[in-house]
Amino acid sequence: MTDPLIPAVLAYRDNGTPFSPLYDDIYHSAVGGLEQAEYVFLRGNALPQRWQNRRIFTVLETGFGMGINFLVTWAAWRADPARCERLHFVSTELHPFVKEDLRSVYAKTISDPTIAALADTLADAWPMLVPGTHRLEFDDGRVVLTLVFGDALDTLPTLRLRADAFYLDGFSPARNPQLWSPLVFKSLARLAGEGATVATYSSAGDIKRALTQCGFEYRKVDGFGWKRAMLVGHFAPRWRVRRHEPPAPLAVDERHAVVIGAGLAGCASIERLTARGWRVTSLERHATLAQEASGNPAGVFHPMISRDDSVASRVTRAGFLYALNRWAALERSGYRPSRGAPGLLQIASDEEEARSIGDAIAAFGYPSDYVTPVSAQRAQELAGTALARGGWFFPHGGWIDPASLCAAQCAAAGGLLERRFGVDVGRLERMGEQWSVFDTSGQLVARAPVVIVANAHDAARIAGLRHAPTRSIRGQLSLLPVGQAPRLALPVIGDGYAVPLANGVTLTGATYELDDPDTSLRTAGHLENLERIAQMLPAFASIASQTQSMAATLDGRVAFRCVTSDRMPMIGQLADETLSVRDAQRLRGAWPLDLPRVDGLYGAFAYGSRGLVWAALGAELIASQIEGEPWPLERDLAEDIDPARFLLRALRQGTAATAS
Repeated sequence: MTDPLIPAVLAYRDNGTPFSPLYDDIYHSAVGGLEQAEYVFLRGNALPQRWQNRRIFTVLETGFGMGINFLVTWAAWRADPARCERLHFVSTELHPFVKEDLRSVYAKTISDPTIAALADTLADAWPMLVPGTHRLEFDDGRVVLTLVFGDALDTLPTLRLRADAFYLDGFSPARNPQLWSPLVFKSLARLAGEGATVATYSSAGDIKRALTQCGFEYRKVDGFGWKRAMLVGHFAPRWRVRRHEPPAPLAVDERHAVVIGAGLAGCASIERLTARGWRVTSLERHATLAQEASGNPAGVFHPMISRDDSVASRVTRAGFLYALNRWAALERSGYRPSRGAPGLLQIASDEEEARSIGDAIAAFGYPSDYVTPVSAQRAQELAGTALARGGWFFPHGGWIDPASLCAAQCAAAGGLLERRFGVDVGRLERMGEQWSVFDTSGQLVARAPVVIVANAHDAARIAGLRHAPTRSIRGQLSLLPVGQAPRLALPVIGDGYAVPLANGVTLTGATYELDDPDTSLRTAGHLENLERIAQMLPAFASIASQTQSMAATLDGRVAFRCVTSDRMPMIGQLADETLSVRDAQRLRGAWPLDLPRVDGLYGAFAYGSRGLVWAALGAELIASQIEGEPWPLERDLAEDIDPARFLLRALRQGTAATAS
């Protein structure tokens, strides 16, 4: 029994039953197509010759279908001794397979043993059927598949990448003409790298006209199978066809970066850069890693469900799924962070929220391996104790020890990482093509062409940002000793949280106190934590009543979360605020890509209480920006977490010049 497909992503037949590509394949006139993929798309794009001896090569496909084109391309890359260092394959798909159906169709249609083995690997990694961008990595990250679930008309404009080859696959213009809309070809022209090639098995007149109008030159060649002719071509515009150029790698003399801060944000950045062969110098003011909020005994991770699938929900969903993949990859490599068994339960604040979120889950058609609404009775069965009401269950949510995750990421970096503790960074200075990093005493401590500020509260100050409205949130945790709290089978969250740790201790919290610098434990904080938990878990009510008398012996921890005024993180290349303010009049109607950026300076901070789900995705976004690779999430979402968004807002409002 498979889950229903997602209305937000997938289509339905006229009779209302879900579309399934296993039975309704409008993308391919015939199942199989290994020879077609090789003839049309590899040979048509002059592959593998064009990717040979390159560091990065990117293919963009317009319809993933059952993934045959990807599998054939992957096999050709593996077989080529002169292959590129890193192959990106980006594909949109309106009708993705359910995993079980994908396995079934592979078993029935693929006989080639090499392709069959790759197909099994792909099926094992197949993502949950939820909307958005899904990044899968194979062959130690050297082959990267980025799947974008949604209509190509909607998803292609959201991509940020430089394509070297286009696979115009999907379905014939006669059967589904909307895919071959001029808007699709305009999107392709916006993404095309210099000399990008294109191939398609169709030679329809509409495609020829659209290619020509968008700056592509084409020619007819002999077709494959029943097709008499097909089209191949390349991007050669005779006029300017786009406002912004596609992303390009940062020009550096050496692949060396300084990462300031060794918490969740910094360690994730270290892992993602060293995985690409960068040498990283880590600077941390404490004597070891993960000493601020990342040093809490445990943190919970889960998606965010909202009635309207808000920006925060979409970013958190992308981050959650990407984090799960990265953590699994760390574990396969022998770097195992400490975490609990899968499963997390979120309790609704009241019956109205339980109903409305349950309705949203049903309306969006989220699969059960992502989230499931649960009644109070079912929630009690899952938690192993009485609950005030129902909520929703995340099968892949849970808790993890953040410090152990940071340690695993740094260990994975191996000899490419230089760790330097006890370094309190005071300022940065650009000298030629390098950044110079000075400590608070004015001593030069490091030089590199790239710097990532990932040190939370100090990041904006060190980077010299004036348009970065961050605040500090004091959070006090309470630790209930073994035997003092009711046993829980899994973490339960809501207005507060209760996490059963591996050592039998129960972690509860956390308080939320704005701009309060007090580091001492407070009796009032313990009482607040227990009272909130008691509202969700009645069995904790007796403990809450005793907290006043036992506070002297109750352990806990105080940490400070860094948040922005819009509660979204600051991730990406930093804007040049001085140049922007100087050109404020011209930039008053600017978009994010219009802003001047500071070469080699990036931010990863203000993660608030969601560092576990945002850090890995944020690090991947920054690494992709540095390397000129396809971005791992939609461009509009990247703009919603862009550190320059507050500067952009000030420019549009005409207040940037007066900022101090």
